[in-house]
Amino acid sequence: MENQQAPAGKKKLSIKEFFQLGEVGAYFFRGKDPQRPTNFNIRMMHGINKISILVFLGALSLWLIKRFFF
Repeated sequence: MENQQAPAGKKKLSIKEFFQLGEVGAYFFRGKDPQRPTNFNIRMMHGINKISILVFLGALSLWLIKRFFF
């Protein structure tokens, strides 16, 4: 077997680092930032993004349950 290394300047992720949900979790639970512009369109966009993330995670979990338990 050859020794496979990450290309120069890129760090190889471990399994634990790959499955971290830091940015997704921060997206759902961040506070209000006075510097961030707010209007109706941006609020709706973020609301739809949150719904789509939840639907994706729900479908992924159902797929995994069906795949491994049925």
